[in-house]
Amino acid sequence: MGQSKKEPISVEVLANNLAAYAIDREELKQLIQAIPQDNDLNMATLEYELQILRILSVGWAISFYMPKTPEKKRLSLIFWENIKEISTNISTLMETTTGQAIDYFTILKDRLDIYVKAMQKNPGGASEPTTIMGPAFAVACGIPENAIAILIGTKMFTLCLGGVKAYIESVEITPIP
Repeated sequence: MGQSKKEPISVEVLANNLAAYAIDREELKQLIQAIPQDNDLNMATLEYELQILRILSVGWAISFYMPKTPEKKRLSLIFWENIKEISTNISTLMETTTGQAIDYFTILKDRLDIYVKAMQKNPGGASEPTTIMGPAFAVACGIPENAIAILIGTKMFTLCLGGVKAYIESVEITPIP
């Protein structure tokens, strides 16, 4: 049984790949399609909040799964710079199409604050972040007691953490000179 060689990758490429993963909508679409049709959920809100949770979950996973190294700090910085650039593009597109100015990056930061507060509050003393994120997601959607929203938020958070962890474990990060 031989161990496969890890793919060497620069911090910049890793950050770009993780930013692309954060905004990828494939898993999001699959989660939305799995929701039973006969529900009273606002699907637009659910999809919007799922995308936000996905982006934040990838950022969270970087902090959680990367060892504390200079590469981690650089990776996180480049990842969030990419997300800020994407957010600017989304904001510009939204303003062009709706005539209303929005700052998508500020929305991301506001949601991050909500999730961080939920983690800090930790109502039942839960040691697993997934048990907190699902209910916090349902609150962000405005439907705090909805089991479907709690489940789908938990699932998105879990998928992102697992995806980032697997990816980081599959590569060899080129040290910063």
